[in-house]
Amino acid sequence: MIGALQCVVLDCPEPVSLARFYQALVGGTVNRRDRRWALNDEWATLHLPSGQVLAFQGVDDYRPPRWPDGTHPQQFHLDVGVADLDAGHQQVLAYGAKLLDDGGGTRGWRIYADPAGHPFCLVLERPPQST
Repeated sequence: MIGALQCVVLDCPEPVSLARFYQALVGGTVNRRDRRWALNDEWATLHLPSGQVLAFQGVDDYRPPRWPDGTHPQQFHLDVGVADLDAGHQQVLAYGAKLLDDGGGTRGWRIYADPAGHPFCLVLERPPQST
């Protein structure tokens, strides 16, 4: 092993605003003090309850991915498990997400873009099958 993953970094035009979007989506603390990073207008963090960290880096002339257009690839995406897909849908739209693909209404997932254009999925959590 060479090192340990510190965080996942998303490029965006407004770091604190996007950190707050993801805070509403998955919880956590925006811009908690951390010796690893200096916080400023061009860098924000979201410390998740699980211990993981998402970071948001301001980029001049930011160009969002365009799912599913391969000429502007998504680069990565997050899957967020939800117990109720319809309720999650309404909540992420209220926070500023845009629906990209409704999964045909029967697939158990939907694809959205966050306010900076990064794709993410809401995935229906299914209870374990009893045997």
